[in-house]
Amino acid sequence: MVRAMEASNHPELYSVTELAADLGVTARTLRFYEDKGLIEPRRIGNTRVYTHRDRGRLILILRGKRLGFSLREIRDWLELYEAGPGQRQQMDALIAKAAARLATLQQQREDIDATIAELKSIMKAAKHWLADQNRTSQHTRKARQ
Repeated sequence: MVRAMEASNHPELYSVTELAADLGVTARTLRFYEDKGLIEPRRIGNTRVYTHRDRGRLILILRGKRLGFSLREIRDWLELYEAGPGQRQQMDALIAKAAARLATLQQQREDIDATIAELKSIMKAAKHWLADQNRTSQHTRKARQ
């Protein structure tokens, strides 16, 4: 880990490469989230350094992306997180956003299941049609002989 000049005055810090490797992302991903204002690394000279707080925010950002939230929703989520878990109104808002996302995902699952069933039905009908065509074709050939 990158150490600040005086370890007693600075918490443990991560370089771009270290944090990216730790979280399984690229350095470009970290810079992208920095450009979007979701993280704000410190600088020691020209080097970006990330704190444990930045790492925690990145974990939340990556979780939000994995769950399908937009960057705007993630920004709102981070603001709720920053407000602290003791604030009921923020937690109620978080629950409402999560419930809405869950409902969307459940609807998408139902839509996907319906589409899969329809495609299977189409494939079954097409296979039956082909089988009928093969039988008809064989009967026609036998009749000509």
